[in-house]
Amino acid sequence: MGSDSDLPVIEKAFKRLKDFGIPFEAHVMSAHRTPERAADFAKKAKNNGFGVIIAAAGMAAHLGGVLAAHTALPVIGIPIKSTLDGLDALLATVQMPPGIPVATVAIDGADNAAILAAQILATSDDALAEKLAVMKADMEYKVMEKDKQLQEKI
Repeated sequence: MGSDSDLPVIEKAFKRLKDFGIPFEAHVMSAHRTPERAADFAKKAKNNGFGVIIAAAGMAAHLGGVLAAHTALPVIGIPIKSTLDGLDALLATVQMPPGIPVATVAIDGADNAAILAAQILATSDDALAEKLAVMKADMEYKVMEKDKQLQEKI
C-alpha cells in the first residue's frame, strides 16, 4: 500500500485472502517517496514466490504502475478514496500506457482485488478454483433466498 492510512481499506483484502488460504505479505511503499524500494520489490517478486501483486494507493496513485513497470506478474490496482472522491486515484491507476497494464478494481474495492487475485492464481490451482466456485454458488444462493423472501411479501 502507498501509505499506512490505506490499511482500513486493505484489511478487506487481507480477510478475503485468508479465507481462501492464500499466503500474502503486506508492505508500505510509495511510488514517489520510495521509488527504488518499490521497483526492487517488483523486480524480485516472482523469485520471492509471488503470483500476483495487489497495489493500493490514493491521490496520484502511481504505485500500481510503478510496480507493473518492473515485473511481468499481474498487478491489480486498488484506487483509494482520499481526494476528489477517489477519482484521481482511479484515473491514475487505470490509465496506464501500452505495455504496462494494471488491472483495476473499484475505488476502495479491496475485496474484489483479492477475489481477482484468487481467480488469477486459480488458473493453476484446482483447490483454489473449487473455493471460488463454492463462493460463487453461495452468492447465488443468497440472492435466490432474497428473491424468495421478496416474492413472499408481495
